[in-house]
Amino acid sequence: MDVIEVTREAETFTCNAFLVAEGTTTLVDVGAMPGVEDVVADHVDELDRVVLTHQHRDHVAELDAVVDAFDPDVYAYADHPLRTHELDDGDEVTVGTESFEAVHSPGHADDHLAFVSETTLFSGDVVVHDDSAFDYGSFGRTDRPGQSREELIESIRRILDRMPEGVEHMYAGHGGVFHGDVRDVVETALERAEEREPKYPDE
Repeated sequence: MDVIEVTREAETFTCNAFLVAEGTTTLVDVGAMPGVEDVVADHVDELDRVVLTHQHRDHVAELDAVVDAFDPDVYAYADHPLRTHELDDGDEVTVGTESFEAVHSPGHADDHLAFVSETTLFSGDVVVHDDSAFDYGSFGRTDRPGQSREELIESIRRILDRMPEGVEHMYAGHGGVFHGDVRDVVETALERAEEREPKYPDE
């Protein structure tokens, strides 16, 4: 599956937004980079759907612009004025040419979903490959109001339970893309989260 990170050149704080330009053309998160719709248009003439991992501002700030440009279906767990399809835990959604299972994964955000197929994990902010805290296997921050480390730990366990053997591609909301043994990255993130230590020294 060909996945394009359309926010790669962002000069403002944003999540990673990923365009799948084959099959059912899909944007996983839209990010907060002004002009992201123009980058999408460089790769596709039509955008079938937007799939949101969660609705923190860095993931949805440019949703209006993307919807105005392409009029896609919008899939999300929580209500949003532009949502056209509600996703719940266990629902299936096509991204590109693959079917993904939505995994409700709160802790970082109450409405968080991860998406897992036979080959790929879109992990949002629950698990990332690398960030400023860890170089291999990190987890979403839980030090802000409404967040919960305990819920995040259960969410990572749920993702591992639902993830087939052999998943080799992980696209996270922040940090780098990872290709390889995704289960090992997620298990490493879980081990670190279970230590209950602050992710950042100032938490």
